[in-house]
Amino acid sequence: MDIVSVLRSRPALRWLVPSAAAVAVIGGGAAAGTIVANADPALPERSAAQLLVDLQSADPQGLSGTLVQSADLGLPGIAGLLGNVSGGGGNLTSLIAGSNTARVWYAGEDKARFALLGTSGETDVIRNGSDVWIWSSKDNTGTHVKLPADVGGKPDKAPAGLPATPQEAAEAALAAIDESTKVETTGAAEVAGRDAYELVLSPRDTASLVGQVRLAIDAEQHIPLRVDVYAKNTSKPAFRVAFEQITFEVPADDQFSFNPPPGAKVSEGGIADHSGKAVPGAPGVPAKPSVPGAPAGSPAGDGVKVIGEGWTTIVVGKAPVLDELEGAKSSSSSPEETQAGQVAEQFLGTLEKVEGSWGKGRLLRSSLFSVLLTDDGRVLGGLVSPEALYAAAAK
Repeated sequence: MDIVSVLRSRPALRWLVPSAAAVAVIGGGAAAGTIVANADPALPERSAAQLLVDLQSADPQGLSGTLVQSADLGLPGIAGLLGNVSGGGGNLTSLIAGSNTARVWYAGEDKARFALLGTSGETDVIRNGSDVWIWSSKDNTGTHVKLPADVGGKPDKAPAGLPATPQEAAEAALAAIDESTKVETTGAAEVAGRDAYELVLSPRDTASLVGQVRLAIDAEQHIPLRVDVYAKNTSKPAFRVAFEQITFEVPADDQFSFNPPPGAKVSEGGIADHSGKAVPGAPGVPAKPSVPGAPAGSPAGDGVKVIGEGWTTIVVGKAPVLDELEGAKSSSSSPEETQAGQVAEQFLGTLEKVEGSWGKGRLLRSSLFSVLLTDDGRVLGGLVSPEALYAAAAK
């Protein structure tokens, strides 16, 4: 079965690969059915097209496990600043340089729990039917949200800026599949003691800083067990999220019950506006749609411009003028504003000063992406080199 046939028989897959470019996407023009995993003898061969269908149709009845997210984005200055801001707690810092460990439980779309384990406490997001709890053990505080009857959707995401589970990371990677992406299989792997197939996504445009994205897909349950993102010309992943241990038994109901401990401060949260409509981005409610071609999670909005497409997309938006950020500390009138000004000043101090025909600004450079803040109040970012941002800023 070729990829075009797959897309026609599975309409839900059309968002993964535009059918007009399907043949070009899979294997450089070859039919997807001709590219098979060099599987372990215990596993039958699976083509790239079959693995895409597996991912889309996966529907485990329940699971629980331990997962680890690790990152090394090459941002030592930012990592140090985040460590200071978080008081040495480590969770913020480990998002870009280090690792986080979490526990997950899942028993259907309306029963899910994610517990981020930190050195100084635990943060939980629990959904049980229409009840959503967000809990921090460190300061014994939480928020309770009651979902409207018509709010469904996938289990709530963890409170972090990067993908917290292999499923989230896989969805972000698969959303990038178009004619600019090469899709291959490389054989079998073992993750968390389970057999898995490996699917590899690689940018065809060498201007992208991303070398490849590797997904390990459970051979039986078809969910992603591990996702690795490699920078170009590197052998160690810059970002990884993977299960360390997993079982596909349905967790007991008491895993989704939440009883605030003594002395806890719990506030009631709301997710509806005055018209009674659900607010995008609230727990259990889909976030605002992304800009087409923009990195996953980039909100669409006024003043946002997209340059290019695929893996070399550059998103241009508005940002505070750098002079205003640098002067925020001296103009602050409250302790909170003073602290915010100090953080802004420290953040800018970690960025490289750059200039060119486009003007002057500050550069955030990592192994996977670049962000340019210009003196005239623009911010440009993408999975590209600084030179690509400079060229876009000059247009």
